Amino acid sequence: MPYQHILVAIDLTEECHPVVARAQSLASTSNAKLSLVHIIEPMAMAFGGDVPMDLSMLQQQQFDQARERMNGFADSYPGLAPENRHLAYGQPRQEVHRLAKEQRCDLIVVGSHGRHGLALLLGSTANDILHGAPCDVLAVRLKKTE
Repeated sequence: MPYQHILVAIDLTEECHPVVARAQSLASTSNAKLSLVHIIEPMAMAFGGDVPMDLSMLQQQQFDQARERMNGFADSYPGLAPENRHLAYGQPRQEVHRLAKEQRCDLIVVGSHGRHGLALLLGSTANDILHGAPCDVLAVRLKKTE
């Protein structure tokens, strides 16, 4: 059965372009809707939750910068409507799963770096998203940068 709605989780780096291109190819083949999501981790999470100052202004700047980067990134893909570009605060796994359920996505596409040992198949974020996902997950292998 073809996919109806594909959600691509991206970190807005240049490495994401092959991931989005693969998802776009799948979407065009199955005539599916394509959406992008970028998760902004709250600064308190980055500092272990123990920050003795108000970070709300910095977080708003972070959100505004992410919106600009998302729009610039998404504008290079024709047909990717603004309403299909999502930004969220929180833990990537939880937010990607929440959005996939909310948007009734039947495929999540993520990029993955090859690692050694057990992490060879998936990077840590891709691995997190895979576990407990409400739908299929496709991990697109990213080429190593030299």
